[in-house]
Amino acid sequence: MARILVADDDQDLNDLVTMKLEAAGHEVVSVIDGENALSRALADKPDLIVLDWMLPRRNGLEVCREVRSDPELSGTRILMLTARAQEVDVERAFAAGAEEYITKPFSPRELVLRVTTLLSRPR
Repeated sequence: MARILVADDDQDLNDLVTMKLEAAGHEVVSVIDGENALSRALADKPDLIVLDWMLPRRNGLEVCREVRSDPELSGTRILMLTARAQEVDVERAFAAGAEEYITKPFSPRELVLRVTTLLSRPR
């Protein structure tokens, strides 16, 4: 299936998302901070990044913008998975280049469905 990078500093949540996506047949790499998220994205060229907003060392919006500005990563899908639920936050994430936005708490089933849908869209 797809190569997916999961970036969330909550290790339990990171493990849950990784487990659900692997069960859906995806190859998953997980990190717990924004700096490592960007490094792994550049090294691995994932098909999709599941990105928390509030990450240490570099927040998710910064990572999102960096990914979008890199020509080698231009086709990478980005799904924000975050506790930030204000309308202005959603707008900022989409403006930074996110293509999907899910707020925590979330349904793992919905996450897998949204990932599948996002990956099936033309780039």
